[in-house]
Amino acid sequence: MPIVDIKGMLQHAYDNRYAVGAFDLVSLDFLEGIISAAERCQSPVILSLAESHFDHYNFKLLMAAAESAAQDATVPVAIFLDHGASLNSAVQAINLGCNGIMVDASHQPLSENIALTRQVTEMARACGVPVEGELGYVPGVEGEDAERHPGEITYTTATEASEYVRQTGVDFLAVSIGTVHGRMKGEPQLDIDRLREINQALNIPLVIHGGTGLSDDQFHRLIENGVAKINYYTALSDAAAQQMRSNISDDSSGGYTRLTAGVRDSVSAETERCMRLWGSAGQAGAVTRATHPWSPVEHLIVFNVDTISDSEAEEMMARGRRILRAIPGVRHVLTGKAIKEDAKYRFCWLVRFVHPAVIDSYRDHPEHVRFADELFRPVAGDRISIDYQLGSK
Repeated sequence: MPIVDIKGMLQHAYDNRYAVGAFDLVSLDFLEGIISAAERCQSPVILSLAESHFDHYNFKLLMAAAESAAQDATVPVAIFLDHGASLNSAVQAINLGCNGIMVDASHQPLSENIALTRQVTEMARACGVPVEGELGYVPGVEGEDAERHPGEITYTTATEASEYVRQTGVDFLAVSIGTVHGRMKGEPQLDIDRLREINQALNIPLVIHGGTGLSDDQFHRLIENGVAKINYYTALSDAAAQQMRSNISDDSSGGYTRLTAGVRDSVSAETERCMRLWGSAGQAGAVTRATHPWSPVEHLIVFNVDTISDSEAEEMMARGRRILRAIPGVRHVLTGKAIKEDAKYRFCWLVRFVHPAVIDSYRDHPEHVRFADELFRPVAGDRISIDYQLGSK
């Protein structure tokens, strides 16, 4: 099944009062456990990769694995950058295959949060990619990653949320109503009245960061009041760690594979529990019908050159590869030369866009315009250009 549009996925959840889990993964065990749970439950799922975890894995490599797993899954899947640190982080994530992004500026003053988030939204919209913003501040208390979110809680207000969404244009909003990153200390105290007011003011899918430690009833009340995406990691990490501790107690001399045996199943069991609790189980078919596949575009140019030699043409294309692959929404830039000397066209470009929206934004991007006008078009008058959207597997 192809990767699907996350905006349509979350809108379906919002309209039908359930929540999709955005489960942070840090290894292939997490990835496989999350996907297997989604398939058992027939649930839509979001594979979430948090920039705060990049010290633990190579983002590019794990993204490739996540994309492959998503494409092979039998349920609708989206791939999300969580807690991105900058505009450059968002561009990198989109160009590597994320079809939803969140750059976290919630720790900054409101004006700076709005300015950065608006930049990200404008860039991402030109790539067809939905954006999550965060308003208010969700601190860390204890547990893995808590230290990355120091300070005291700042609650989201409906008035500021309305202005924030208006000025930034975000598609989803993460709100602060009493949850924490990491583990809760004591009984969680959620401000459901505040959430209800925000939901009534915005009428867009809302997001909760810090889902670990909430009761079943609290999750249900969140979903009843507009929460359509729940970020979830600490409980998965704890389940994996508990399995490893059990393995060590059973066999203290075991090697790596013995110590990690069962981690995938532990992660999968906790993921399945959440999917059934949050109501996404059984929604895969409905989401597939309600959303569009996330399909890349192949931008193909075949051409001949005049006034320059073949070697000069290859130098020009090498320069183009370096320039064009940095444009937001460009996944790959490949060039080639015909095998047969008498081919009608001697050279080609194959540029992969993440989404049809990139056709226009790429055409008008200053770096593309400069390269095309100064280096390519003057020597490639004989050319054919066409955009293809490939069928699914």
